[in-house]
Amino acid sequence: MNGNESSLPRTDRKKPSGSPLGGLDGFLVSLGVAVEPELGQLALTHRSWAYEHGGAPHNERLEFLGDSILGQAVTVKLYRDYPELSEGELAKRRAALVSSVALAELARDLGVGAVLLLGKGEELTGGREKDSLLADAVEALIGAVYLSAGPAEAERFVLGLVDTLLADPDRFTDALDPKTALQQEAGKRGLPHPPYETYGTGPDHDRRYTAHVKIAGVAGRGSGTSKKNAELAAARDALAKLRQRAG
Repeated sequence: MNGNESSLPRTDRKKPSGSPLGGLDGFLVSLGVAVEPELGQLALTHRSWAYEHGGAPHNERLEFLGDSILGQAVTVKLYRDYPELSEGELAKRRAALVSSVALAELARDLGVGAVLLLGKGEELTGGREKDSLLADAVEALIGAVYLSAGPAEAERFVLGLVDTLLADPDRFTDALDPKTALQQEAGKRGLPHPPYETYGTGPDHDRRYTAHVKIAGVAGRGSGTSKKNAELAAARDALAKLRQRAG
């Protein structure tokens, strides 16, 4: 690891209240793989917190590393498990598994939001529930696992996460275009295309968007770094709630 990652401040790091198993230490234990505490903290440190603390290290480098590890592990698994699929179909499935929406789902299952270190602005604008921040943290955690325990453990960790996603039978039917799927759902119910309410917050260089959509009494919410991504996330949230209600 580089100099910034090996010299993280220890004394001024506060464990967010309400985090699983009693704090950051418990959260890292809950992952089921050995993660060096300093790397675990780094993976969960958003740049907004780092900016407010004198330019402390944040998780973007680990996110970069984890993104690559995630992509490779998922690609190999799909290639081995689905020999009948074409290159195009494999690419679609990989995109669904590594999307921000999918990774944010995993982050919520893991309880990542409770242990994120966020700046005041992100805290006030619901950063702990933003798909983009949650997805980035999952990728950073993958990077932290790789540096802490090695490539084999990192692959095992990733595949454990991916298995959770693969258990969703609708993952590959509408994950790539949930807005279209939601429109189709509205058509089946004799309803007009569901309207979206989307707004952005933050400076131009770090704009974040939140979208809301309603259909048949169900409200979907999503966030992202673009209007399109926010609306896709909102559509998928609404679809999931509709199916949960129907089930």
